[in-house]
Amino acid sequence: MVDEALIKELKGKFDAGAAASDVMDTLKVFELFKQIAVENEDLKEELEDMDITIQMNITDADKKFWLKAKEGTLEFGEGDVENPSFTFSATKEVGSGMLFGEVDATSAYMAGDITVEGNLQDAMAFQEIIELALEAYEDLAEDL
Repeated sequence: MVDEALIKELKGKFDAGAAASDVMDTLKVFELFKQIAVENEDLKEELEDMDITIQMNITDADKKFWLKAKEGTLEFGEGDVENPSFTFSATKEVGSGMLFGEVDATSAYMAGDITVEGNLQDAMAFQEIIELALEAYEDLAEDL
């Protein structure tokens, strides 16, 4: 079961917008996505055949996070990760905007607001994970 307190806390942050969020909210959003991945069949199915490790660098806050999508599950943490499939770097506003569903990653990449090093196909798959998790979150938040 997705933690209702976490949904309520993040609902306030999502409603306020990415610009009002704290960079450490990234870990809370990752925790939400991890919990959703356990219950949501669409997201679980998308993650089933994945083996992607993502390094996320927040350039203006000197913060680094990682996320692993493997065998239907998500794991995450703060700091560097070994052998990422790709690394993306962005400002807090753009990175949070992606996680909050306010910034389209492809458009941000084309505009130069995000840099990606590594497998672009995996980066596109990551965007799909975010979109599915956000759709599931919206359904859960509506029910509260």
